Amino acid sequence: MINAKFIDEVVSAVTRALPEGPKGIEKNIRAALQGVFDRLNLVSREELEVQEAVLARTRARMQELEQRIAELEARLKKK
Repeated sequence: MINAKFIDEVVSAVTRALPEGPKGIEKNIRAALQGVFDRLNLVSREELEVQEAVLARTRARMQELEQRIAELEARLKKK
């Protein structure tokens, strides 16, 4: 999920852009952004990179197995 540091950065940017307002506006913006990000079901860059690595290993293994099947089929045809 989105980490707290990212939300803090967004809240800071939004509060700097707004004119001075009520004291609770930062808290409300933070809560609203957290809710939006939670509903978006986002993943972190680290989680994405882990899944990319898993996918790469899976593809490599699948290619090895396809090659092995082709070799076995070729052997069967020779018999």
